[in-house]
Amino acid sequence: MFYVPLYVELLRSRPVLVFWVATLAQALLWLVAPMLFYAAPPADLAQLLAIGHELRFDAEVGPPLAYWLAEMVFRVAGLFGVYALAQICVVTTYYCVFALGRAIVGPAHAAMAVLLMVGISLFTVPSPDFGPPILTMALWAVVLLQYWRAVAQGRKRSWYVLGGAAALMLLTTDAALILLGTLLVFTAATERGRAALKASEPWVVAIGLTVFLFLHLLWLDGPGDSLTPVLKRLREAQAAAANTALWLRLLIALVLAHAGAAILLVLAAGWPRVRAGPAPPLERTPITPFAVSFTKVFALVPGLLATIFAVLVGQTLPLGGAAPLVVLSGLAIVIAAGDSIALYHQRVLGFAWAGLLVVPVLFIPLLIVLLPWTAGTDLQASQPANAMGRYFADTFERRTGQPLAVVTGDPRTAALIALAAPSRPSVFFDADPARSPWVTAGDIRDKGAVVVWLTADTAPVPPPDIKAYFPDLVAELPHTFERPVQGRLPPLRIGWGVIRPGSVAPAH
Repeated sequence: MFYVPLYVELLRSRPVLVFWVATLAQALLWLVAPMLFYAAPPADLAQLLAIGHELRFDAEVGPPLAYWLAEMVFRVAGLFGVYALAQICVVTTYYCVFALGRAIVGPAHAAMAVLLMVGISLFTVPSPDFGPPILTMALWAVVLLQYWRAVAQGRKRSWYVLGGAAALMLLTTDAALILLGTLLVFTAATERGRAALKASEPWVVAIGLTVFLFLHLLWLDGPGDSLTPVLKRLREAQAAAANTALWLRLLIALVLAHAGAAILLVLAAGWPRVRAGPAPPLERTPITPFAVSFTKVFALVPGLLATIFAVLVGQTLPLGGAAPLVVLSGLAIVIAAGDSIALYHQRVLGFAWAGLLVVPVLFIPLLIVLLPWTAGTDLQASQPANAMGRYFADTFERRTGQPLAVVTGDPRTAALIALAAPSRPSVFFDADPARSPWVTAGDIRDKGAVVVWLTADTAPVPPPDIKAYFPDLVAELPHTFERPVQGRLPPLRIGWGVIRPGSVAPAH
């Protein structure tokens, strides 16, 4: 008897249902997982909220939309709202890819493209860490979908939706010019793109985007001062090998992010070989050369350009983050697979996909419990942020009679304390004061501050850089906090000191 799994039949008969079940299941898992298992925000989320808390418009911070949006959501719904915002961006991205794929390759193949995206790690494990890359990913997906509708399908109103998403991108990421520039060059280089420019709508949108482009260039003005030393370094012979090696590492990292999708591809292609044949293939009508060019260009070129520019400016990550660069990877793979796709190992393939969806989530509590005992690794998401925030806020208020207004010192520790303290103090990045122009020496003198740093022993001695910036700081005995799982880790000790209101200002 020939057995065909249910999901294969649903791909053929109800692809929209398959899409929504897969997309919402992933979003729900990555919304619940951090709420249940993270004692502190992952990665740089605390620092993002520390910057967004000020709702400032500063060139040194960069395009501010992701910071502002995260802060506004946090004020309404706490960290749950920020995690939900990240998953809304993921769902938006998947929907746009599905809608674009449905227009190009049909609903069944479009659903397969989205299913492949579960195997791209950038859409899963890092997704709770909301920030400019996650927001840019969703906005770029909207831009690509609306561009197709405007140029390929002739929907003139789509130009205005495209313009709105492009304007938000310019307010979100340093990579906006790379992404939108690629779109502009593609339009000028293709016959259908040039024909679309004969309408008035794209020119109206272009005029409206000039205001946002001006703002974007203001944010890029600060980094522009470093262009001369970058060009000088590129002329050095010894820099060529290092730059090439860094570029290759960035490209390899992008490729490795597709490891899960590669597993699904290998299984679907019939390796290892079995005697049983595939289910009846999923057919589609042949697609146009313009659709092939569109998908190839925007699946490959932004990644190449973002990694090249990252090397030029000395960054170790793709400019603007990696997530926006792989938005069309799933759709590109499906288009490359041909007009007729036969799925081998149907049952194993279904289990493999479910494993890619569920196993990373299940690994979170296992890693939180096992790593402190086996590897002695301190996970940032396991740090007791709430206890840290309450302790330093209460201590400062008892000693000074005022709510804690400023935290400084170690950037991540200060950001965690500021996030969890009831008064939501400002964070001052003393190692790079330009990143926190909302706090001045006068603010610290008038409002006071708590200075914190991580320490391995009980000696009340601040690190040299903090001592140089706050020469009159009197350090207290480090305070020890209990982790949710201590294991073989050394105690979590935080050195600290209080600058009382009205005391001496920082050295510089």
